[in-house]
Amino acid sequence: MKILLISPSIQLDRKTAHGLMIPQLALHILQGLTNPEHQVKIVEEETDTVDLDEDCDLVGISCMTANAPRAYRLAREFRQRGKKVVLGGVHPTILPDEALLHADSVVVGEAEGVWEQLLEDQQAGRLQRKYHHPNLPLDRYIPLKYREETKKRLFNVIPIMSTRGCPYHCDFCCVSNLFGNKIRHVPVANVVRDIQESRGKAYIFLDDNIVGNTVYAKELFRAIKPLKIKWVGQSSISFVRDTTLMKMAAESGCVSLFFGLESVSEIQLKTMRKSIKELYKIEEAIKKVKDIGIHFHASMVFGFDGDTQAIFPQTLEFLAKNRIGTASLNILTPYPGTKTYDQYKREGRLLTADWRYYDHSTVVFKPKSMTSYELQTGTNWVKNEYSKLSSILHRLPGNLAHPLLFLAMNLAAKKGVKHDQARLPLLAGEIFSMEGKAPAYEFSPR
Repeated sequence: MKILLISPSIQLDRKTAHGLMIPQLALHILQGLTNPEHQVKIVEEETDTVDLDEDCDLVGISCMTANAPRAYRLAREFRQRGKKVVLGGVHPTILPDEALLHADSVVVGEAEGVWEQLLEDQQAGRLQRKYHHPNLPLDRYIPLKYREETKKRLFNVIPIMSTRGCPYHCDFCCVSNLFGNKIRHVPVANVVRDIQESRGKAYIFLDDNIVGNTVYAKELFRAIKPLKIKWVGQSSISFVRDTTLMKMAAESGCVSLFFGLESVSEIQLKTMRKSIKELYKIEEAIKKVKDIGIHFHASMVFGFDGDTQAIFPQTLEFLAKNRIGTASLNILTPYPGTKTYDQYKREGRLLTADWRYYDHSTVVFKPKSMTSYELQTGTNWVKNEYSKLSSILHRLPGNLAHPLLFLAMNLAAKKGVKHDQARLPLLAGEIFSMEGKAPAYEFSPR
């Protein structure tokens, strides 16, 4: 069989800057699971063009919520041309019945436990409507046949994963819906083998929390230290409680970690499942991470029910005061499958069900303490102020451990700010008018 695997873009006229793209891994895993008798072609629409007349027997499309509409359109086009289409990924896992309206089959959850059976069924003409294998063990080694394309993204880093699952059940997160609520581990020997066979120098661990199990994390760091690689990953702020763990991470090649701080409001922090809830303790943790030589990347979220317009200047002041090198500045997104989505839907606070706008950058709900447009313009204001050259230079002295990484990430993020500003009039007409309030086009922090 000829198999075409696709990762769709959100919108064809709105593609992500290459420097900010997270390298693809899921489709390469499917390729590694596929019997060599089959031909596999992978297309990432953010960088490539999908040929709707591609000579293939099966089309597999993996999508999240924001690119689900594009995935559905591609599925429809391929089915009209007589191709069998399978949908998978986060969004089809959460809403499989919706996905089945557009495809011949849906993979719910992780595909490793069902992909080979799915291909056998396709060949035999008995493709099932749904495939699902929960609580999949991760001890099987899957050789990844093609790594060159993954080296062209995000500073040439290669994606890798050592754990899956999250026990925290945050109200606005659906990770546990996809990977389960228990942390499962890839055998350390398999991680080492993957690194050795990929022959790279820089890696990004896609784990939701690489230090979720400190015993496993220390074993992993010991094992990859001799490989002399550089890597980035994502961690909980509890990382700083174990000084030995911090040192081992740095010695194993860790140059940057992504931390979900979420908010600078202590009232909001106390409602979250966070190990550190006081701002002064978070500031101490930031300093410890940076002192050990690891770049600190913060993720901030605007739009919680307790947020007023004061949250915007407060956040900017916090980022500047602590010289946080880089940050993801997100708008709360009530993804389907989360408690937040269920709550907002029940309360009639959702502004749109057009999944294209569920992208971390667009307000799709009615906030409690400001208008939706104030939330949008306030977030854009923080992004604009944070990305100014004067702000970047102010933060540089606190990020000299990895100055090239600091500058490259800031300049790449700066490109997205202009796009956010340009979208405001469009969004005002398409979404915010539903709130029944005339938006102002300027934001003045109160």
